Order: sequence, then C-alpha cells, then structure tokens
Amino acid sequence: MGVGKGSVAREIIQHSEYMALDTDDLIESMENKKIKNIFADSGEAYFRSLETKIARWCENSVSDTLISTGGGFFKQKNIKKIGKIVLLDASFDTIYGRIINHPNAQKKLKKRPLFQDIKKAKALYDERRPQYLDVADLVIDVSAKDYESIAKEILKKI
Repeated sequence: MGVGKGSVAREIIQHSEYMALDTDDLIESMENKKIKNIFADSGEAYFRSLETKIARWCENSVSDTLISTGGGFFKQKNIKKIGKIVLLDASFDTIYGRIINHPNAQKKLKKRPLFQDIKKAKALYDERRPQYLDVADLVIDVSAKDYESIAKEILKKI
C-alpha cells in the first residue's frame, strides 16, 4: 500500500508488451462495490475469499500479464504458480509520507481500510514485511526512485 504499484504498472506497460490488471479492481468489478465497502459490509474474511477466487482465476486464465495485488494477496496458496513475485519495498515512514503528502491525501487514506489506525497499520507493516520478503522473487527498493526508473529496473531483472 502506498509504494506506487499502480503507477509502476502503468510505466511497465508503456515500456513493454505486458498487459496489466489489478486484483483489487477485479474484486470491485466482481462485487460492484468499492473495497472499503466490502470490508465494511462483509468483513475482511469475505474479502480474502474473493482474493482466493481471483487467485485461482489468475493461475488458470492469465499469462504474460503484470498483476498488481492488494497487501494480503501474498497469502494465497497458489501465488508462486501465478508468476514471478516482485516486491516494491519501502519503509513504513516512506509509505506513510507518500500517502499523507499526496495532493489527494484524504481520499487516499479513506480508501485504505487497513490504514485507518496508524499504529495498527505500522504493526501490520512490521508483521507482513518479513513475509513479503520471504515470498518475493525480486525486491526493488522504491524509496528514492521515480516510477520510470523502477519500471525499467523491474523489466531488466525479469
């Protein structure tokens, strides 16, 4: 969350033949509801079940495609079967700074249900970061890089 995966994805597709999709966008389309409303109305467990459905679909139906995922998607059992895992890595302070200093900061914060309580968000970051590192095939530190540089680095390494 807040590392620029959407912006990096757009750069990658401009510099390659890859197509791109976002698992959160797929879930919103499938449910005809925003992620924050899915969490509010049906809870996190239901949302994770939707991620599992999308993960199965990606494994069986998608190839040569850049797939941007939500923060908990790495826990899908078939994630390694879907493709190469690229972690866009940054410190919590960098991520938080990007979000709160964004011109649409209030909107950015509002659409991130797991980022509503900063202490909980930091605890979740601390819990997940080692797990992200463990599952990643490639780790890119995005802290002081522009999106085009990040995209080119990813393309070069994959």
